[in-house]
Amino acid sequence: MESRLRQIRKEFNMTQDQLGEILGVKKSTLSMIETGKSSLSKRNKQILIQKLNINPNWLDSGEGEMHYNGVMRDMVVPLNKHRTDRNVSIQRIPLYNIEGTAGLVPLFLDHNYLTPIDYIQIPNLPKCDGAIYIGGDSMYPLLKSGDIVLYKQTNDIVNNIFWGEMYLISIDLDGEEYITVKYIQKSELPNHVKLVSQNSHHADKDIPLSRIKALAFVKASIRINSTR
Repeated sequence: MESRLRQIRKEFNMTQDQLGEILGVKKSTLSMIETGKSSLSKRNKQILIQKLNINPNWLDSGEGEMHYNGVMRDMVVPLNKHRTDRNVSIQRIPLYNIEGTAGLVPLFLDHNYLTPIDYIQIPNLPKCDGAIYIGGDSMYPLLKSGDIVLYKQTNDIVNNIFWGEMYLISIDLDGEEYITVKYIQKSELPNHVKLVSQNSHHADKDIPLSRIKALAFVKASIRINSTR
């Protein structure tokens, strides 16, 4: 198990700090697991299976491929859950096509005017306003291109940011909309925020608050794996 955990970390090009953050353990604890002085908890095994798409058989025995190749297996990963969130027993969440809506801004302005491409029904999640497919690898391995993120719209961009949490963001770049998913942290620059990626190959970036045109709290993600 210990050598397989090290293999996973090297496969995703992560430091012990980065993998420890995903698993919710300290670097020292991860080091003990990698050296065989401690064992991986059942909870942490589930995190590796769900968030990093690790094959459970390979994780337990070393047999087969590292990555899971299930058939149409929906993996719903709750994200950014606060103590004040109330789970909804079942909700019908509209899935939108960003290209068809011409971006987040018109989507957030009038949900009723736009027709979803589908609906997602998921039990016991916080209330969500909608869902979209994402592209890019800035949040890899937590999110990858083609994943679906479920979001709750933020109406007051200036005053309602939860620092350090993950957001779906619409940014104005010279008159064109750029949509991304990032952690938002405080910036040392006045009237700026710092956008931080999970992927260590993407540099942090400070941007003016005025360039953020739409903002949504990422509540959960869905990854669909299928064999073709």
